[in-house]
Amino acid sequence: MSAPVKPSIQTRLNLLNERIQQACAESGRHGQSVTLIGVSKTKPAKDVAEAHDLGLTHFGENYLQEAVNKIEELCELSAQWHYIGAIQSNKTKDVAKYFDWVHTVDRLKIGQRLSAQCPEGKILKVLVQVNIDADPNKSGCLASQVPSFVEELMQLPQLEVRGLMTILSQSSDPRASYESVAQLHRDVNTGLSPEKRQQWDTLSMGMTGDMEHAIAAGATHIRIGTALFGGRA
Repeated sequence: MSAPVKPSIQTRLNLLNERIQQACAESGRHGQSVTLIGVSKTKPAKDVAEAHDLGLTHFGENYLQEAVNKIEELCELSAQWHYIGAIQSNKTKDVAKYFDWVHTVDRLKIGQRLSAQCPEGKILKVLVQVNIDADPNKSGCLASQVPSFVEELMQLPQLEVRGLMTILSQSSDPRASYESVAQLHRDVNTGLSPEKRQQWDTLSMGMTGDMEHAIAAGATHIRIGTALFGGRA
């Protein structure tokens, strides 16, 4: 008996785009208001290239050395690379060099190093990771710390602070937690100068199992791995 045929990246991408469009329609949002980030950690460069050929341009990576090798191999692609892993101080130079976006900034020291180590002329887009559930096992700032932390980061010359990112606890109610992040995003916005409000436009939240809840709450970027590239080895 032959093994079942695994769905192709094209089939998975089509299904994901349908889910995004449906979720946007149900939430009264424009279908183009959500950016799909293909989380390509542990996947070969050829899979990223295939997804790019199908129209996907945003890719997320967790593991720095693997990501650097992949980005260098795929340097001719017009791709946006998002770093979505934990950041250690000794990794900030390569993160600043190779990535367009960093989703996991939760300490001023990391922000300072990213800004100082950016290549000349580069502006790095960053998000503040918020631990909305106050889970001791998750990284990120507590919600109460976010407004002052955003103000500090916005003083750093080579960072463009764009919004918030979160990874929920397994026990979390996704709709309620994502709504809390969205409200926090709005609360921070009210305290920003008109100039800074122009760039405060990003909510990175939602994965395969809960993306509809994230979109309903206002996610602008969703991070999808397995449902796009298949299970990890």
